[in-house]
Amino acid sequence: MRLIFKVIILVWISNPVFSQRIYSVKYESQADVKVYSVKYESQCDLKVYVVDYVSQAKDNIGLWSFVKYESQADKKVFFVDYESQSDLKIFFVKYKSQAGWKTASKKNLLYRKNQ
Repeated sequence: MRLIFKVIILVWISNPVFSQRIYSVKYESQADVKVYSVKYESQCDLKVYVVDYVSQAKDNIGLWSFVKYESQADKKVFFVDYESQSDLKIFFVKYKSQAGWKTASKKNLLYRKNQ
């Protein structure tokens, strides 16, 4: 399962920088947020849509752009293997209009450092 998400990330990391830029780190200790991708939408805190272009990404509303370099990121995430290890549970949605928060109390996890 983890391999699937690494492949997804690699497909989308070729975009340049803009808002809600996400970088997937190799080690948990490097992350700002530990993320677990759930199987069902009803289990998530945030519904995420990965945009085609960085310019389509928006601050903290679930529209993510995976960036190639750590220095380009607003947030660094680490995908954990177990839900109990996570700070944030996400569900990848098929359509941009589906993105958004289900657990508003966790929004602070993805606020940019300079906000």
